[in-house]
Amino acid sequence: MESKSKNLVLGFVVLAVFLISGVKSWTGEIHGRVICDVCADSSIGPEDHILEGAEVAVLCITKSGEVVNYQAFTNAKGIYTVAETMPESDRWNTCLARPISSFHDHCNHLGDRSTGIKFTYSRPSGHFHTVRPFVYQPSTAPSYCTETLSE
Repeated sequence: MESKSKNLVLGFVVLAVFLISGVKSWTGEIHGRVICDVCADSSIGPEDHILEGAEVAVLCITKSGEVVNYQAFTNAKGIYTVAETMPESDRWNTCLARPISSFHDHCNHLGDRSTGIKFTYSRPSGHFHTVRPFVYQPSTAPSYCTETLSE
């Protein structure tokens, strides 16, 4: 219990020094979705659904040249989020988001255009950047997918 109190006090001291030093802080956020393209037809349709628990990595290079790596998992809505508050001088400059894995046995093959997305992060503090969805597909499409194609 004593170590928790010391950590809490230390956290407040660090926060106070950060605020008193006059360093302007910056907050950034990156989010996106992970989807299962059930028919593997590269279009989102009523048969497709989000993937909860899919893993995504986001690697960013800051203005000062530091490399920061984040790991995120999608929530019940298939959305992952990475957020950080840091000094303005160290804010994100360039980022790469890439899917790592889908834990869904029925939909765990990465779609062709979902290898990774590199982007420049130029949003002001408090604003977010949305990454286009990452897509997984089943190893074989259900029979109803091929039936609609042959009609």
